[in-house]
Amino acid sequence: MWQGVGAALTLVLAFAGGFSPSLLAQKSSKSDRRVLVSVKPEYSDLLRHAQIGGLVRLKATVSAEGKVTGVDVVGGNPILAESAVKAVMQWKYIPAAAQSVEEVSVSFTPH
Repeated sequence: MWQGVGAALTLVLAFAGGFSPSLLAQKSSKSDRRVLVSVKPEYSDLLRHAQIGGLVRLKATVSAEGKVTGVDVVGGNPILAESAVKAVMQWKYIPAAAQSVEEVSVSFTPH
């Protein structure tokens, strides 16, 4: 019986040893950075009347000074994503000690 437990323990330790602290440190955490200036995205009347809406999820890279330096689309309607990216690129955040990556959701509601 103990041989089975020892083998299982060895397997668990070998699996756990495969993770490096640097990989664990790369997990994103909830940021406390607030938006100082936000710009609403353009939402064409054509898309609104066609009832094309939804949520676009983005990751915005923000410099220590609070300027958005890059935006990646994580999910959502590709037709709306370009407008969301253009708007978020104009946002300003509160300054911080270092660059951060902020999760942003932009909603397009046709009603």
